[in-house]
Amino acid sequence: MRPLNFKNYLSLVKFSHTVFALPFALIGFFIGWEHSQESFNPVLLLLVLGCMLFARSAAMGFNRWADREIDRKNPRTAEREIPAGKISPGSAIIFVLISCAGFIVCTWFINPLCFFLSPVALIIILGYSYTKRFTALSHFVLGLGLSISPTGAYLAVAGHFSVLPLLYSGLVLFWVAGFDILYSLQDKDFDRNEGLKSIPAYLNVKNSLILSSIIHAFSLGFLLFAGLYGHQGWFFWTGAVIFSVLLVYQHLIVSPRNLTRINMAFAVTNGFAGVLLAVFYGLDLVVKLYS
Repeated sequence: MRPLNFKNYLSLVKFSHTVFALPFALIGFFIGWEHSQESFNPVLLLLVLGCMLFARSAAMGFNRWADREIDRKNPRTAEREIPAGKISPGSAIIFVLISCAGFIVCTWFINPLCFFLSPVALIIILGYSYTKRFTALSHFVLGLGLSISPTGAYLAVAGHFSVLPLLYSGLVLFWVAGFDILYSLQDKDFDRNEGLKSIPAYLNVKNSLILSSIIHAFSLGFLLFAGLYGHQGWFFWTGAVIFSVLLVYQHLIVSPRNLTRINMAFAVTNGFAGVLLAVFYGLDLVVKLYS
């Protein structure tokens, strides 16, 4: 039996990539808090963060388990934890089941609506792992999975649906789908040879980049509507401009002739974009509350 190595599990779930969902979960939480006009509940915030942590761990762990044979064949992914033998497939599944249970338990302590919707969320985020086998729209399923974070966090506080968090969910859906197309450019030849479905496997690099840009334009449209609908102040709009510039920047540094900066565009640029938007949203909320 392999000894437990916590670092291997952090690497398995790409813990650093939490920056994609966490900022929007916080935005959703604070929208709910502002709308509910109730006192701040730190325990509820911890439960929301627990949901996000467990859900993301389950999704990433299951993805690595489901793709273990594919990853073994792909030179870029052959050193991932399961194909490299650092974590056994059985241990990975146990980790996924524990994460799913943790997610459901957290929703139980939040409210009945979140609890009853928890299986739906798990079906989406776990089911994504198999979509690449039959549809090139898998990028949008990934985006849908991450888009749950702002609406889910809002539901945890308010207990009902509302337009504003759904606008942020739309933003996340198209934002993630757009940068996942960029990320998938690395595996376009492998996917094509293995019969896997992705937009880069169907389109050439130039057309994939164009489509990614169009999808990101939809994301910025949702950002604009969210700001207008929420009557946001100048702090928010400063963050929105920075977010937009970073989205444009990632398309400037990746071109059909130069794909070497894909990881920078995918992880670094998008990571900063989400975090900075959440920070400026928070500053805007403070101004609203104390002005």
